[in-house]
Amino acid sequence: MPMNSESLSKEPSAVQQRRQATMFLLRLQWVVILLLIAALLALYISQQRFQKNINERLQSNEHVVGRLNEMDDRIFAMSQQTLPEPSTVASSQAQNQLDLLRIQTKAADRLLVDNNSSAAIDLLRGLHWQLSQSNNEIAPALTVVIKQSLIKDIERLQAKSAQPSPWQLQNLAIQNMQDFLHDYERTMTANALSRSADNKMSLTRQQLVIHEVIMTLNLAIQASNMREREQLIVYLSQARNQLQTLVSQDLLSRSTVPQMSAPASKAKDATTNGDSKNSDLDVETEVSDEGRLQIKSSPTDIPEVIDGLDQLIANAPKTTPLLTTQILEKPQR
Repeated sequence: MPMNSESLSKEPSAVQQRRQATMFLLRLQWVVILLLIAALLALYISQQRFQKNINERLQSNEHVVGRLNEMDDRIFAMSQQTLPEPSTVASSQAQNQLDLLRIQTKAADRLLVDNNSSAAIDLLRGLHWQLSQSNNEIAPALTVVIKQSLIKDIERLQAKSAQPSPWQLQNLAIQNMQDFLHDYERTMTANALSRSADNKMSLTRQQLVIHEVIMTLNLAIQASNMREREQLIVYLSQARNQLQTLVSQDLLSRSTVPQMSAPASKAKDATTNGDSKNSDLDVETEVSDEGRLQIKSSPTDIPEVIDGLDQLIANAPKTTPLLTTQILEKPQR
């Protein structure tokens, strides 16, 4: 009996120990769970703090980068305003040489207008020599083009200098017309005196018109000497219109037109032949640069004078600029 009572006293202690162990394990499990929850909370909080810190740093970096970009843009704008362009600095000397070359070619054009071909040729040769020097800063391709155009201009001027000037031919034709009109006016005056010897002599309307034409042709010669083409055409057109009024009103019909006397005609022919012998200019000349211009030795009547004026107006001399001038006037890229 004592043995059974001891075992019974021992059994509750084992059950009690088992219960205590179970309670301990449960408590330990809850402790572990709480620790895991606390660890997760701490990790979440640290992760949020880390993310917030990273975002703040990114924002500060973006702000700093924006400020740096703004400062860079300002510095670049200031440098563009203050510093000259590199291309302009590099090509300034070449541009100055091109400007000087333009001025010199325009001076050569002016010499040609003044009928000084020899000086113009010398100037163009000097420009060709100038482009061949080592201090030439103009682009090589453009230099070659300009030198070729200078050679062509020199050759053209040399060939043209051997021919009579179109302006001289124009003056010769106008002088021939004036000579005919002077003789025609003198013949009209002589016939008027022979018809009305007892009456006081008075100039007819024909004589006044012819005198005005002669004065207008004098102005045309002056314009030709000044190489003023537009003014020359104006005076020639004015003289033609003055003569045309006589023809249109039949004031120059065969019954009233005085005929040139034989001695006067012979004297005029002799004068014309003498002038043609002493002059190196041909009576009928072809001018290739200014068009075909045929100049008769002397007209024989008023309609021929009008036809001659029409021809002079149509073939008025033109001042053609040099090929080099035309090339330099084009915008260079």
